[in-house]
Amino acid sequence: MIAFVFPGQGSQHVGMGKGLADGFDVCRAALEEADDALGSGLTELCFDGPEDVLMLTENTQPAVLAVSVAIHRLLVSRGLTPGIVAGHSLGEYSAHVAAGTISFADALRTVRRRGQYMQEAVPVGTGAMAAILGLDADVVSQACRESAGDDVVSPANLNAPGQVVIAGSSAAVARASERAKELGARRVMPLPVSAPFHCALMKPAERRLERDLRQLVVSDPQIPVVANVDAELKEDAAASVDALVRQVSAPVRWEAVVRRLTEAGVRGFVEVGPGKVLSGLIKKIDRKARVFSVNDAEGLDRIEHAVRAGEMSEVDE
Repeated sequence: MIAFVFPGQGSQHVGMGKGLADGFDVCRAALEEADDALGSGLTELCFDGPEDVLMLTENTQPAVLAVSVAIHRLLVSRGLTPGIVAGHSLGEYSAHVAAGTISFADALRTVRRRGQYMQEAVPVGTGAMAAILGLDADVVSQACRESAGDDVVSPANLNAPGQVVIAGSSAAVARASERAKELGARRVMPLPVSAPFHCALMKPAERRLERDLRQLVVSDPQIPVVANVDAELKEDAAASVDALVRQVSAPVRWEAVVRRLTEAGVRGFVEVGPGKVLSGLIKKIDRKARVFSVNDAEGLDRIEHAVRAGEMSEVDE
C-alpha cells in the first residue's frame, strides 16, 4: 500500500507550483479554483511573491494547501492513488481534502482563518519555537518541565528520532533550550516563526477554529487519514473534525504517524506538496522506507518510473 503525505507550514517558497501549473492543466485549474474560493490572487502570490507576504501565516497555510491539492489532483489524473493519507500539521487538511472529508474550497477558507487565529492568539514576539536535535523526546519533555515555571513550554513537533521542536513563551523556550543542552542535546536551533504553534498558548485559536470546523459540511473519509494528535486512523467525519480541533494546541506526533502508517501496511510514501521536509523525516524514522517527493515534473517522472518498474506496485490496494 502507498501513503500520500502532505507537508505543513515551512515548506512554502516563492515559485512553488508554477512549473506544474504551466505544464499541466489539472494543476492550473486547481489553483484557479483556489483563487475563486478565496477571492484573492493566491496563485500570483505562490508564483511571484513577495516572500514576506507569502510568509504571513494566514497566506502560507492556504498557499501550501492549494499547491498540495493541485499536485494530488495531478497524481490522481495519472492513475496514482493512495490507500491511506496523512499530513503534518496544516498538511492534515490537505489529507482530508484528498480523502474527501472536506471540500477544497472549505478547507482553503478554514486554514486561512486558522492562520489568522493562530497569529492572533499570542502577541508577536512573546512566543517562540526551537528545534532540539540529538535528544530523546522524553528527555526533551523533562527539559520543558524543569524550565516552565509559571510559563508555557512543551514539545510541539515530535518529528523523528532525535528531532523534537518545542514551543511556548519566549522566556520559557530559552530556558528549556539551555536545559536541553545541559542534558546532552547536540544542537538547539531557534526557529523563525511568527507564533508558538501546537502548545497550550494556542488554546484561544483552538476555541475559535472549533466553531468554524463544526459548521462545515463534512463526509466520512473515503480512505483512512492518520491524525497528528493520536496517530490513529480516522474513518468517520466526527472523529476527523475532533482530531483537527485538538491538533491546534496538541503536539504533532509525526514519528508516531509514520510508524502507524507502516503498521497499516504502507510500503511506500509519496510526499505531495512543496518541499521535501517530510521525505527527510520519514527516512530518519524508517531507513528502509521507499520515499518519493512530488513537487515538480521531475518528481512526477520518478514516481511513474518506479511504478512502471514494479518498485511501488499496487499503488491502490
